[in-house]
Amino acid sequence: MPKKTDRHRPEPTSHTEPDLAKAKAVSIACGRRRFLIGLGALASAPLWPALRSAEAKAPAAAHWPGYADAMVIDALGGPGEYAAEPYAALSDKALADVRASGLSAVNVTVSGVGSYAKNPDETIRNIAYWNAQIAAHPDRLMLVRTAEQLALAKASGRLGLIYGFQDATPIGEDLDQVERFDQFGVRVFQLTYNRRNLVGDGCLEPGNAGLSRFGYALVEKLNEQRLLIDLAHGGERTTREAIARSNGPVAISHTGCAALAALPRNKTDTELRELAAKGGVAGIYLMPFLRIKGQPTADDLIAHIEHAINVCGEDHVGIGSDGTLSPIDFNDEFRRKHAADVADRRARGISAPGEEPDVYTFLPDLNSADRLDTLAGLLARRGHSDARIAKILGGNFARLFATAWSPA
Repeated sequence: MPKKTDRHRPEPTSHTEPDLAKAKAVSIACGRRRFLIGLGALASAPLWPALRSAEAKAPAAAHWPGYADAMVIDALGGPGEYAAEPYAALSDKALADVRASGLSAVNVTVSGVGSYAKNPDETIRNIAYWNAQIAAHPDRLMLVRTAEQLALAKASGRLGLIYGFQDATPIGEDLDQVERFDQFGVRVFQLTYNRRNLVGDGCLEPGNAGLSRFGYALVEKLNEQRLLIDLAHGGERTTREAIARSNGPVAISHTGCAALAALPRNKTDTELRELAAKGGVAGIYLMPFLRIKGQPTADDLIAHIEHAINVCGEDHVGIGSDGTLSPIDFNDEFRRKHAADVADRRARGISAPGEEPDVYTFLPDLNSADRLDTLAGLLARRGHSDARIAKILGGNFARLFATAWSPA
């Protein structure tokens, strides 16, 4: 999951100032979101009853007219409910949320993380699970390996599942395993997950040692296989060295901006600029790391998106939620499970600063399956053009996938 103040929000430049008439036209429809965002700036555990009460009484959310026609991609997430048992079949609610989300595709994690001993078997089991879900629901889901299949998913109204790794540990020391997992449908390979592995240092390693020789060889192998390199969770040197070594654009599928919240899971402006210069795309997540302290909201997400646009340009920013597609049912059971998950991650040494038992892994004012539609409406209200919003929602990642996966 992941220098200046975390509450800083860049003011929009003159070309993004909303037209006064447009602002008036959407002001009533956006009232609910403005109100919740204002409350969210003060959010803490005792305020949750107030947030939920305000949400129940508030008017309907604003949406973006272009959403139905847009290619909408979540660069890290997946169908399902947070409280579902591991490997349980997708519920009727989860499948309904697939349809309600309006998503065209999502990068779903199939790898294990942090353990060489069990990850190969765990990864194969995860791939088999998602293959079974696709086979059971061919009207809702399809596997995406190519840009053409991504376009087909959008045209057919199905959710395209892009299999991805969040750690290189499943391949062990054997680069030939890249080809094996490629044959199984894996199209995105994240090099590290927080800790050090044989490839390089994750973002929690104090040594910040960068890529190993094996790591450089893996970058070359992934380029050769036309697979997308993902540098989320990577240390700064690992990130910058992989960008420089790759012969094509790479992704940072889910991250935030360190300039707004100086936490290890967020990327510095230098990393973001070098990513953009190579043609890559950074997905901004909906995670606790958007703030140094307290519960983040849509206000924080938009601040990180706008900062990334200012640093990278609008062609290099997207969304990687790092969450389940279905909304969170915020109740005592969720709070207990979340606290247990944080404790487990700390015990395993993979928890990042910013993960707290009372700061939750979703944004309260975007807690719906169609959250990206609502986000698009908020961006439009901020004065961002329809063309820019379409890029952020998925156009940029669609271009990156097509470039990375195309034959050499």
